[in-house]
Amino acid sequence: MGPSSTLAGTRLTRRTWLKLCTAAASALAMPISLGPVMAEVLATHKRRPVIWLSFQECTGCTESLTRADAPTLERLLFELLSLDYHHSLQAAAGEAAENARRRTMSECRGEYLLVVDGSIPTGAGGGYSTIAGISNLDLLRDCAAAAAAVFALGTCAAFGGLPMAAPNPTGATDVATLMRQGRIPARPLVNLPGCPPIPETIAAVLLHFLMFERFPDLDELNRPRAIYGTTVHERCSRYHHFIEGRFAERFDDEAARRGWCLLRLGCRGPLTHNACPTLRWNQGTSYPIEAGHPCIGCSEPGFWDRGSFYQTLRSEPDHPQTAASAVERGATLFDDSCVYCHLPSRRPFRTAPTEIPALLRRGEIRAHRFAFTDAQLADLAEYLKTLGN
Repeated sequence: MGPSSTLAGTRLTRRTWLKLCTAAASALAMPISLGPVMAEVLATHKRRPVIWLSFQECTGCTESLTRADAPTLERLLFELLSLDYHHSLQAAAGEAAENARRRTMSECRGEYLLVVDGSIPTGAGGGYSTIAGISNLDLLRDCAAAAAAVFALGTCAAFGGLPMAAPNPTGATDVATLMRQGRIPARPLVNLPGCPPIPETIAAVLLHFLMFERFPDLDELNRPRAIYGTTVHERCSRYHHFIEGRFAERFDDEAARRGWCLLRLGCRGPLTHNACPTLRWNQGTSYPIEAGHPCIGCSEPGFWDRGSFYQTLRSEPDHPQTAASAVERGATLFDDSCVYCHLPSRRPFRTAPTEIPALLRRGEIRAHRFAFTDAQLADLAEYLKTLGN
């Protein structure tokens, strides 16, 4: 193609540029016709400075971003954004890197975007993790003060993730909690959970902010509704097997080889809000459930502690049953059995919790294809009593 068909100063053809903008609009449930408009506006858009802070994390979110429909989308992101500070990708090191961050904070006050990757440790006076001698909490507080907006990237930054799992020895927490507590300045915030988040979701939300100077419509957990508005279960490619009651019982049985539902192998899809089944990974190739592994719920708050998807190989000694342990067992039973029809709303039931076990025993309400023992029904009743409290 000739120069006239290539965006000035880039290696992207106009055809590719239109395709990428249209894909971003589609990912956020915007009209496809908006793609060309985004392309025209963003082609002449001033590069937006970005400060990317990495705290308690595994670099998986950065890895995800660099695999965003490579190489064109990756190139697009770095030509639209001025990535002024990033621990893994910056060429500078030491004092030169810190000077670059401070210069951006000073010269671009109110303009730069702040990306936070990883949870923030608050224990030991912030001593569990420091950068250039500054605690993660203090660094986040300073950088957030003049940021135009904050992107909490990945489950660790959005909800605390693995570092916050019990017993949480570092006092790890998430960006939103620190804002609510007043420990860091409150700025416009979007959560993009996932371990890691799907690369196209990162790109789409960044492009939306560059285009409109605001985030797309967010839910009560500050997640884009277009991406996290429904569960993995609702859009799962195996959903029809669930409806027909066809389940794999082992990873190597015939049902698993035929692609039946992975519910009984611990799938957390009904509890998990994400677009994995529609956007998929590796340029739309597949996602965990389609590849034969149950969803582990990595984009939800507290996923590591909530009804563990890994079980111990050896049974623990019996302990006296307490009211608290009954509630916990009932919660796990609800997540494993009931949520597939009721969804993870956690709202109180119209029927009194104490009446539900008797109704299930008499067959007056559907038992969701599962047989419950009297002890399980008692645990379920204890858990249902806590809903709405």
